[in-house]
Amino acid sequence: MAPNQFSAETAQMLAKKLNMPLEHIMHTPPHIIMAKIAELEKKEQTNTDENPPEE
Repeated sequence: MAPNQFSAETAQMLAKKLNMPLEHIMHTPPHIIMAKIAELEKKEQTNTDENPPEE
C-alpha cells in the first residue's frame, strides 16, 4: 500500500491531534483517519456541550 499523500505539515498536525505516531498516519488508510477525526470532533463537541465556557 502506498503512503498517504499528506503534506509534512498536515501529517504532523494529524499525528499530534490523533495522538498517533507519524508513521501510522502515513500508512493508515484515509477512511480510517477520517473516521478517527470525526470521532474526535464528536467527542470534543460533547465536552463543549457539557461544559460551556464561563463568562
